[in-house]
Amino acid sequence: MNDTDKQADWRNDRIGSAHRGENPTVLRRLDSGFAVIGDRQFLPGYAVLLTDDPAVTRLSELPPPRRIAYLTDLERLAEAVERACARLDPAFRRVNIEILGNTDPYLHAHIWPRYDWEADDIVRLPVWLYEDEEFWRGDRYALAPRHDAVRAAVAEELDRLVG
Repeated sequence: MNDTDKQADWRNDRIGSAHRGENPTVLRRLDSGFAVIGDRQFLPGYAVLLTDDPAVTRLSELPPPRRIAYLTDLERLAEAVERACARLDPAFRRVNIEILGNTDPYLHAHIWPRYDWEADDIVRLPVWLYEDEEFWRGDRYALAPRHDAVRAAVAEELDRLVG
């Protein structure tokens, strides 16, 4: 199996590959799941909290103690992204947190940093309204070694919060 096949494999089974230590986006294992850096970095610091159980499709399926654990992990990851992005970019303005579940069939939450350098017509709108295909599928914003500093900063802040 070549590197491209391996890369496709972890994307097809993000949670299983995280459990096996094969998901290269994992920042940290948390109580309820996995903190991962997003595949797309057009908003540097974008992260996702994956549930640790791929059979869980929505927050309401978790029993209350696991639900609280998931939301606590979500808050910690969001704060880690906020702290890291504020430290790295003075134009950082806030994070947006979303649990959508419209595409991937397992519970996950998006943490989107937002910046003052974003276009005026989009900065106050949901990230999903970024229409240019390059943001979502092109090479320019694909997770790469050039994102190592933001990745390390988020992981460092997460360690401080979870510690």
